[in-house]
Amino acid sequence: MTPRQNDAAMIDLSGGPGGLVSLGQTRPLGQGAATTRTPIRHGLLREHSMTLAANPFHTHEITGSGPLGGTACLASASCCFYTGGMHPPVRLVAIDMDGTLLPNVSQTVSKRNERALRAAQDAGITVAIATGRRTAYTVPLLEGLGLRADTPLITSNGAVIRTLDGEPIGRRHLEVRVARGLCGLLRPFGAVVFTFDRPGHSELVLENLEQADGRIALWVEANRNAIEVINPLELAFKDAEDPDSAPIQGMVAGGINRMMEAEAALKASEWCSSCECVRTEYPARDVAILDILPLGVSKGWALQQLAGRLGVDRKETMAIGDNWNDVDMLEWAGQGVMMGNAARELRTMAKMRGWKQVPRNDQDGVAVALETALAKLVAARG
Repeated sequence: MTPRQNDAAMIDLSGGPGGLVSLGQTRPLGQGAATTRTPIRHGLLREHSMTLAANPFHTHEITGSGPLGGTACLASASCCFYTGGMHPPVRLVAIDMDGTLLPNVSQTVSKRNERALRAAQDAGITVAIATGRRTAYTVPLLEGLGLRADTPLITSNGAVIRTLDGEPIGRRHLEVRVARGLCGLLRPFGAVVFTFDRPGHSELVLENLEQADGRIALWVEANRNAIEVINPLELAFKDAEDPDSAPIQGMVAGGINRMMEAEAALKASEWCSSCECVRTEYPARDVAILDILPLGVSKGWALQQLAGRLGVDRKETMAIGDNWNDVDMLEWAGQGVMMGNAARELRTMAKMRGWKQVPRNDQDGVAVALETALAKLVAARG
């Protein structure tokens, strides 16, 4: 297999789509402003005779000022499965990057995908990129594609929303008290990294470069100019009142069993109701990553906020993805599209959900989805 870098996990990974076994995914059990998400044991859920990975963390309803203005319910309908009827032409499309827009063998968008992106924008469709990558690792891959400067970017799995030219739209932070508590909790399990939404040196903070062994050594080398070493790591969060002192994302990586232990420790801790947790496993290399996100944050939640800002209904929204961290946005969007290279469980889910399936990322599946949407739009306009 050809190695490829997954910056959402900030780790160099080997293995293709089949290498992913499970990713802990927050799944709502209701919808509306009064809903809560109840604790679910991480593992496999039976739903329609299929297995789904689940997140073990409480996500209590919280209302407050959303990043796009107004009041946002963090445990809102952003992740609730769309059950509407006929779909109108697409006005907004959110596209994942790794395993979706990008091929496995390179970090370059194919010419066909590039043309489809521009054609969609020219037709008046808002094209948003939704990725686990941080912004600094996203923008360089989109430069030279001829996209609009105001193209929305949903990065860090929904924690940050800004335009391609850097105009801020919204962001969410981990609470400083939570980040400090997670340092002590996760330190025994591996190299803990926090991501901050600030350019240049100290965008990425870790405690010990030597602890960043072979599992993230390539990532360290590629990001050395953005890394600051702070020991102890708790000192990275200087001022609880200063937003720039709060991280947008945390991560710990290590062997699968060790990360299962870390997740169990987090589930049993006082911090489990204050953050989101997503675990991904790559058994071929005995690698697992545990991503820690602000409470309520996901790609689906961010897509809902963006659609509301643009005045676009969910039934006019398409989401294209290949992985478990894309499920929230595919469930919220009225028109979900699953890549052909997705794991078998996800392809089964797509059939049960009525999502469309397109060819693999190496076969320009994104272009196929966009070309189909454009044909429908042209037909509707007569």
